Amino acid sequence: MTDIPAFTGVYPILATPFDSAEGLDLESFDRLVRFMADLAVDGVTILGVLGESNRLSDRDREALIRCAVAAAAGRIPVVVGTSHSGTRVACDLSRMAQDLGARAVMVTPAAEAVPNDQRVFDYYASIARAVSIPIVLQDHPASTGVHMPVPLLLKIAREVPAIACFKQESVPTPPKITALLDGMKDGRRVPVLTGLGALYGIFDLERGSNGFNTGFAFPEVLQAIVRLAASNAWEAAWALYRRFLPLIVFEQQPGVAIRKQILHRRGLLATAAVRHPGAAIDERTSKQLDVLLERTLPGVDVTRPLSL
Repeated sequence: MTDIPAFTGVYPILATPFDSAEGLDLESFDRLVRFMADLAVDGVTILGVLGESNRLSDRDREALIRCAVAAAAGRIPVVVGTSHSGTRVACDLSRMAQDLGARAVMVTPAAEAVPNDQRVFDYYASIARAVSIPIVLQDHPASTGVHMPVPLLLKIAREVPAIACFKQESVPTPPKITALLDGMKDGRRVPVLTGLGALYGIFDLERGSNGFNTGFAFPEVLQAIVRLAASNAWEAAWALYRRFLPLIVFEQQPGVAIRKQILHRRGLLATAAVRHPGAAIDERTSKQLDVLLERTLPGVDVTRPLSL
């Protein structure tokens, strides 16, 4: 396996842009990927929960992967979400992503009527056999209903070499990160990235997280926090986290509409459309968002990269 992304730093999860008729807006998607590359993020992930992957057809997926890889133009790696409730389909989606130029896939298991750790292990092992690119193991029980205990995660990382990163979103995240890192002290060390909209980000970094893999609409903030943490400038990192925490909390409400609204306000998405049965935010929420953005970034042109 060659050309493996480092999985440290900031890997934004990208929204999937739609037009007013809920069709793919590839022009906005191209602009979004290029903006992230201009920020010099460490990579991007597409077709995750924020990307409304459960509302996309296979044809949609193919078009989005092609667009992202072309827009990235080798400047940043593109990671593709290929989760599916069926192991064979997850393998097929992962092969498609690899064939179209993805540098890694991100996968989380689906809930079964009778939970079975061995089947979860077999799921990842099967995908690893199907592709030659790395796998990001996403641990997000809030969306999957699958709770993966630390011993299972360590076994997968130990016995499936393709696992190149844990995306840790199983709350409470700080103690689970500590348990994972402690369990890897005497063996292979797999990077751990933080998700959940950076809600617990500073706590996770204090516990040894290697950065962020999440959809917060201002990745420049996360980049700055990671740099400060890496320099042991924890007071400054905390100050930046406190400044943006109200926006992080507001954006983290269920659904993807608020994040898409912010990306629209940043000039990256032509519309903030969400595919049905998802819904746009209401007028009062939109006004609250306007006020919050002005309080957090008074007088700042958010269509340009933030200077922090």
